[in-house]
Amino acid sequence: MEKFTGIAFPRAALVGNPSDGYHGKTIAFVFSNFQAEVEIEPSDLLEIVPGERDNLTFSSLGELVQGIDLYGYYGGIRLIKAALKVFYTYFTREGFKVPAANFRISYRSNIPNRLGLAGSSAIITATFRALMGFYKVELPPPLLAMLVLSVETKELRIPAGLQDRVAQAYEQPVFMNFSREKFDPVLGGQYEPFPKSWLPDIYLAFDRGAALGSEVSHADLRERFEQGQGGVRQAMHGFAQLTDQAMGLMRQGRGREIGPLLDQNFELRKTIMALNPRDVRMVELARGCGVSAKFTGSGGAIIGTYEGENQFNHLKTEMKKSGIEVIKPAVMGN
Repeated sequence: MEKFTGIAFPRAALVGNPSDGYHGKTIAFVFSNFQAEVEIEPSDLLEIVPGERDNLTFSSLGELVQGIDLYGYYGGIRLIKAALKVFYTYFTREGFKVPAANFRISYRSNIPNRLGLAGSSAIITATFRALMGFYKVELPPPLLAMLVLSVETKELRIPAGLQDRVAQAYEQPVFMNFSREKFDPVLGGQYEPFPKSWLPDIYLAFDRGAALGSEVSHADLRERFEQGQGGVRQAMHGFAQLTDQAMGLMRQGRGREIGPLLDQNFELRKTIMALNPRDVRMVELARGCGVSAKFTGSGGAIIGTYEGENQFNHLKTEMKKSGIEVIKPAVMGN
């Protein structure tokens, strides 16, 4: 019996976030140190198999609370159900007759959860890829990204921008322009994939104990942006400028010089959002080791540049003292 597997990887936002949802510009990539995998196989009935984060049986009340801290109150099943609905709705609307063939769908993910690494959109993207294999259809990367975004924002009402889904759709570093004049309602922004060799040496650090959903950190940002409060619009313009500067340096082969721009990205974020003190401390610890540092998503993980193995090893040793993991992201792409 043929099985169809979809795989997607976590996203790291290098610079520009969180302006992707606010007509800004960003640069992001995916890395293969972790992954989400969705598998489909033919079945008599359509069945969604619960995953680890959907567990409803616990050995104790403490284990239940631990599960909530790790995965939140919602698991992966709602992501898959919403993805199935959007997939079916899109293709039937486009005149494609979805075959009456049922399947059993299951998922696995080892992406650190609720740390701003786009673990939820990875599950959705992997679901779409498995469905495309099963039904033998294709979606170009920009359209795939838009459909995955609609799963979260329209079906599940989760605040989100396109950046994560674009990087996961292209599977290589991408410069993204979401300005109003470049934005297409069907295909999204203007995207420029570029070689991973343009990137400098990058580290990623994360604190599993700082897990927090993006819906919390972005709770009132949209409203403040629309109302022009608290300098939010000016900040989004500032994030876009930093992205342009970083991309300009990398085009010139000067990627090693973007570290200060990442630091500025974090300082600008501080002016418009209330940040978890635990996350801020992680940035401060990293900078104390001489590296640049900023959030890679909504919090819980940071990204930055480093110079040489000695500096990386020093960073890893110092961060470990505070229970923070440091890795070199295995960047996907050519």
